[in-house]
Amino acid sequence: MSLLSVPKRLFSGSSLSVSILNQTKKPRRPFCFNMSSESSQPLTHSLTLPTQLGQPIQIIAAPGVSDSQFRTAIESSLFKQWLKNLESENGILATGSFLLKQVLVQGVDMFGQRIGFLKFKADIFEKETGQKIPGIVFARGPAVTVLILLSSEGETYAVLTEQVRAPTGRLVLELPAGMLDADKGDFVGTAVREVEEETGIHLKLGDMVDLTAFLDPSTGGRVFPSPGGCDEEISVFLYRGCVGKEIITQLQGKETGLREKGELIKVRVVPYKELWRLTADAKVLMAIALYEMAKGGGLLPLKT
Repeated sequence: MSLLSVPKRLFSGSSLSVSILNQTKKPRRPFCFNMSSESSQPLTHSLTLPTQLGQPIQIIAAPGVSDSQFRTAIESSLFKQWLKNLESENGILATGSFLLKQVLVQGVDMFGQRIGFLKFKADIFEKETGQKIPGIVFARGPAVTVLILLSSEGETYAVLTEQVRAPTGRLVLELPAGMLDADKGDFVGTAVREVEEETGIHLKLGDMVDLTAFLDPSTGGRVFPSPGGCDEEISVFLYRGCVGKEIITQLQGKETGLREKGELIKVRVVPYKELWRLTADAKVLMAIALYEMAKGGGLLPLKT
């Protein structure tokens, strides 16, 4: 990956004092489980949650899911976080109106030594009516994205990446973004690292503003781009800096990304006033909305 070396006199972000939303975590009771793997029967896992004592949940491996994949799935931070969400203050099981009976693990995708994506189907029922609710889950965990705004000669520009996105079948203009290592939970550090990998720009931690921290605490301080099928929750950060015109020129069309990971990325720089019309990337549109509302409400730190 080739990095852009930006002279300090040309690229100077303001040192911003940022208050990152800290969620108070309540101590939780551990869940209990038993596992069975008889050769003639599907792999199963029996689990008991504090909200469903006396009503064990059956975790089953679908055909094609190996023993190692099954164990990795149920021990993963993705699955454990989903279980915690079920019993959280706004969780599905918190009020006692719903019952989780079974989870069918359908697929596991590994990113090196850690799990990347997890696909499963949850059988959740409303107790009063017995009605089953939609329960297909694509779990990929938390992620971060950054809205980079660069001022140059009276114009404000946004920095985007152009990437090949196989699920859409298209080249997509989008904000720099990346998945979080759920075991570490370093949202700001991940945001800075992803920007450097995808654009070649190195940002200072102190210059980052967490736009999602301005959301009501009941939201968890993150946004769900597709809650009907995916657990992904995104923290949206803002960076504001000033650069010379030559830096804008150097960035335009720059090839970046980790080639060994299949990242074929080109940097695109567009006028901010046109940003909302140039891409259908949900991260861009969410970031614009959060930025404009925070700016209009006087919530953003002053640039120095």
